[in-house]
Amino acid sequence: MSHVTYNKMWAEAQEGLNNLLQTETEDKSPKPLKDHPIVFQMLATFYVKYVQIFHNLETAYDQIVHPQKRLVIRQVLEGVMGRILELKNEMVELENSEFHYFDDILQDQKLCPEHIEIPIPRYFIKEKLKVLKEREKILAQILVNAGLQDIEPKKHIKVMTFEEAIRIIQISERARQGRLRAEFMKQIYLEEKRERQARLHSGKSPNLDASAVCIQKVWRGYIQMKRTEKIREEEMIFLGMSPPPHFHRISASLMQAQRVEAMRCEVQEKHEEEYKKALVAIKNRLREMEGPDIKESLQEQIRQWFIECRHITGKFPDYPDEEDGGSIVIFSQKTPEQVAAELAAKEEELQKKSKDKGKKGKKEKEKKKKGKEKGKEKQEKKANEEKEGWKMAPSNFLPIMEEGNNWYKVLLVPIYCTLPTSFATSPQYILLPYKIDVWQHREEGWNFHQEYDPELVKEEKRKEVKEEIRVQVDELMRQELKNLKLAVDREKDKKKRSGKKKKKKGTKDGKKKKSKKEKDLTPDRTIDSLYKELVEGGLLIKPKTVKLSDYVGSQALHEKSPLVKALLLAGPAGVGKKMLVHALCTETGANLFNLSASNIAGKYPGKSGLQMLLNMVFKVAKQLQPSVVWIGNTEKTFYKKVPKAEKEMEPKRLKKNLPKILKSLKAEDRVLIVGTTTRPFDADLRPFCKVYKKIILIPRPDYASRFALWKHIILQNGGSLSKSPTISCLAKMSDGFTQGHIIYAAQTILSERRIRQLNRKPLTAVELMGALARQDPVYKEEEDMFKAWYAKTPLGKARAKALMEGEEPGKAKGKGKDKRKKKGEKKGKKK
Repeated sequence: MSHVTYNKMWAEAQEGLNNLLQTETEDKSPKPLKDHPIVFQMLATFYVKYVQIFHNLETAYDQIVHPQKRLVIRQVLEGVMGRILELKNEMVELENSEFHYFDDILQDQKLCPEHIEIPIPRYFIKEKLKVLKEREKILAQILVNAGLQDIEPKKHIKVMTFEEAIRIIQISERARQGRLRAEFMKQIYLEEKRERQARLHSGKSPNLDASAVCIQKVWRGYIQMKRTEKIREEEMIFLGMSPPPHFHRISASLMQAQRVEAMRCEVQEKHEEEYKKALVAIKNRLREMEGPDIKESLQEQIRQWFIECRHITGKFPDYPDEEDGGSIVIFSQKTPEQVAAELAAKEEELQKKSKDKGKKGKKEKEKKKKGKEKGKEKQEKKANEEKEGWKMAPSNFLPIMEEGNNWYKVLLVPIYCTLPTSFATSPQYILLPYKIDVWQHREEGWNFHQEYDPELVKEEKRKEVKEEIRVQVDELMRQELKNLKLAVDREKDKKKRSGKKKKKKGTKDGKKKKSKKEKDLTPDRTIDSLYKELVEGGLLIKPKTVKLSDYVGSQALHEKSPLVKALLLAGPAGVGKKMLVHALCTETGANLFNLSASNIAGKYPGKSGLQMLLNMVFKVAKQLQPSVVWIGNTEKTFYKKVPKAEKEMEPKRLKKNLPKILKSLKAEDRVLIVGTTTRPFDADLRPFCKVYKKIILIPRPDYASRFALWKHIILQNGGSLSKSPTISCLAKMSDGFTQGHIIYAAQTILSERRIRQLNRKPLTAVELMGALARQDPVYKEEEDMFKAWYAKTPLGKARAKALMEGEEPGKAKGKGKDKRKKKGEKKGKKK
C-alpha cells in the first residue's frame, strides 16, 4: 500500500480517538452509577473501540516512513495501550472475573471476534532485534562451551550388539524373500486361471458386442464417479465447508506486499538516521544564527523588568532562583508587583516552617494514635462507596492521548512578547501561543518520499536553544543585578548562616528520606559473568519459539499501567501453561529464568546461598529487562505439608523470600514472576494468594477451540485437509481432552512413513481417535476441584459475594409474600 493509504488510516484512527476522548470527558458524571449492567456496557464499548483504534495505529506506526509522524503515533499508541489495560482492570474489578463477553457489542458494531484480538506490537521486537540476536549468540556460545548443547544436534542412535544386528538383517532378508515368493505364486495362479477359462470357452467364438458393452460400463461408471466427486467438492467449496484449491497456493500479490513491507522497513531506518543527523545539525545552525539575537532580546527584557520593579516598589527585585524557574517566572503572565509579592511570600513561608519544627514532635505522637482510627474509617468509606455505586477511576493515560491528539491537530509555539502600557497599568511579559498546523491539514505535496520536515525540527530545536541560552542569561543577569544593587542602592547580600542549608523540594525540613537499599552481594562482578553463571547453572534458559496472541507492554506503558508483579496460570495438565510462558518471552524478547523447585534443588545450598541466588537472578533480570521469572509447579513452594518423597528437594525454599522480592520490584522494573500449577489445591491458600494476586484459570478447550486445533495440528504435522477425516467429528469426539492430548495423538499417528502413504491411504478419524483414547482425559471431578479452589481465591469470593447480594433482594421479597400467606391461612383457621 502507498503512503497515502497509511496516512488515511492514521487520520481515521485519530478521528475515532478524538470522538472517544470527547465522550469520555462528557461521561464523567459526579454522581456514582448503581446499575452494573449499564456500567459494564459502557466500559466494554470503550474497550472495543479503543482496540479498533489500536489496530489502526499499530499498523500505521509499523508502515509509515516519516520519522516525525512516527514519534506522534508512538505517543498516542502507548496511551491507547495503557487505556485498554485500565479499562480491562476496571471491568475485572466490576465483574470480579478475568473473562468477559462482548457478543452484544460486537453485533451492534458489526464486528467479528477477530477484531477484538490484541496483537503484539511489532516494534517490540523490531526496535531491539540486533540486541536479541547478539544475546542469542552469547547464550548459544555459553551452552556450547559448557557442554550443555552440541554445535550440531545429533539424532539419537540406539546402540545394539552384533547378534541383534545380524538378527535384524535376517528378518528383513527373510521378509524380502517371502514377498518375492508370494509374487511368483500369484503369477502362477493367474496363469492357471487363464488356462481354465480358455478350456471352458474353447468352443465359443469371441462376442465383440458384449466386450464393447463391458468396456463401456466400466468407463462410464468411472467418468460418472469423477463427475460426482467434482460436483460434491464444488458444493462444499460453495458452502464454505472446504477451502478452494488455490487456498494453499502462495499468492503473487501477497508476496509482492511482503517485499514492499520489507522495503518500507529499510526506508524507515534510512529516514530515521537522516532525522537524527538533522537534529544535531539544525540545532547547531540555530545556535549560531539566532543565538546572539535571542540572548540580546532576553537581556533587554530582563533589564526593563529591573527598571520597572524599582520604579514601582522603590528597590530592585530579588532574582528568582533556578529551582523556581529563573527568568521563566518573569515572563509569566504577571506584573512585576505580583512577582515581587510571590518571592516575599516564599521567604515568609520558610521562616514559618523553621518556627514550627518544635511543634511537629508533639503532633507526630498524636498522629500515631489517630492512625489506627483512620484505618477503620477507610474500611467504612470503602463499604459506603460500594453501596453508593461505581465511579470511574482517574486515568494516567487520558492526558497522554489528549496531548498526542492536540499535537496531531495543532502545535503551540511559545513566543515571548511585551504588552505596551496602553493595554495595562504596568507592562506585562507573557508567553503568547502561536498556532501552527502540524499534521491534520498539512500540505505535503512537496514531500513525496516522506522524509523529515526541517521546519518542524527548527521549531522543536528553537525551544531547546532558547532554554540553554536562558540559563546562561540568568547567570549573567544575576551578577548584573548584584552590581546594580551595590552601585545604586548600596545593598549587600546578607550572608547565610553556615549551619543552615536550603530545603529541597519534596522533602520535609530539608532532610532526605533514607530509603532502605538492598545489599548487592555481587558488587565486584559484571553482568556478563553473572549471566554466564546463571546459564551454566540452568537457571537462565532459552525459551522455545512459540507465538502468542496476548499484550505486554513497553517501558512507558509499564510504569503507568495497572501494575502486575506476579501472575499465576492454573489448569489441568496439557492446557498450554508452559507454552504461554515461552510464547510470552518469544513475543516480547524477554529473558527466561527458571526458579522451579526441581530446578534449584541442590543449587546454592543454605540461607546465604539462596540469598546469593536470588540476588544474582534479579540483578541480571532488572539489568537485561524485560525478564520473566518462571516457577513451575509453584504449589510445591507453598505446600501445606511436604510429602516424604520431596523433603530432600526442599520445595519451600522460596516461600519466605517471594513476598520480599515482590516488594523490591518497582513500577519501572519490567520483571514478571509467572507461576504455573496443575494442583493449586495442594498449596496453602493465604500465602499463595498474597504472592499471586493475578490468577488466571485456564480451562480445557471447547468445541470451537478443538475444531481449530485439530485443523492446525494436522496441517502442521504434514497432513492434508483435503483428504483428512471430518474435523467436526474429531472435535466432537475429543471432548474432555486437552491441547496436549490432541498434539500427542496427531504427532504419534503422522509419522514420516504415514505421511508418505497419505496419497494411497488417506488419514481416518479412527486412527487419530485410537491414539487419543490411550490417554486419560480431564474428568469432571478434577474440573470441579479447580472450580471449588478458584471460588476460595479473593476474586472468586468477591464474585460469589456479588452474586449473593444480587439474589438476596429477590429472596427477601419471596419470604415476605410467604409470611403474608401463612398469616392469612392462620386467620382463616381461627375464624
